[in-house]
Amino acid sequence: MLKEDYQTIGEAMISGGVDNMEKYKYMMGQAHACKKISQEISNLLNKKEQTNEQKPDLRNVVKFDPKD
Repeated sequence: MLKEDYQTIGEAMISGGVDNMEKYKYMMGQAHACKKISQEISNLLNKKEQTNEQKPDLRNVVKFDPKD
């Protein structure tokens, strides 16, 4: 959705959808927000993937039953 919004904003700006500086600044802010949010989501997903990769291999861990 963010990529589509970013693309739509860009197309509107290129096709002449900006007729004053206020509108230009608003649309640039919207485009920057889409990119920033997209990058933050990507960063969060990458951290999760790295965390999953760094988990120790628990197959060799011996578990003791407290009843023994």
